[in-house]
Amino acid sequence: MSDFILTTGDMAVFLPTFGNAVVVPVPGTLSGTGRASVGKKPVCVDGDEKMVMVPGVMYVAPPFVIPGVGILSIDALGGDQKARKTNAGGKPVLLKGSTFTAKFQVTVPAMQPAVPAPVPDATPQYSGNGQFVTMNLQVKGS
Repeated sequence: MSDFILTTGDMAVFLPTFGNAVVVPVPGTLSGTGRASVGKKPVCVDGDEKMVMVPGVMYVAPPFVIPGVGILSIDALGGDQKARKTNAGGKPVLLKGSTFTAKFQVTVPAMQPAVPAPVPDATPQYSGNGQFVTMNLQVKGS
């Protein structure tokens, strides 16, 4: 199955629901390290997805309704997001595909209002999903 090849500048768009946490998603930008290019932009290859990190993202996780902050990243690619045949420099290229597994790592916990002091969210990370948005609508890989 072929799909569009991801290149530098393409976006990783995170969905807002991460288990019982809701994040205010901010997209991440891909940076390709492949030796080939599409439209003068380096292609993204296996491993480039690990470089996507979006810090400073707000979240709540009821009953922790006082917002906290964390970092969004890509945890694992979907089965249709890594080419089986197409490669660049010996590494499989990344494809738009369907969805990837995302991770939200808490850096400042959300709080539950309580007297005499708010109670912090004890969950260190949440899992969710996201998808890639590409500007390449011409070159596909498989």
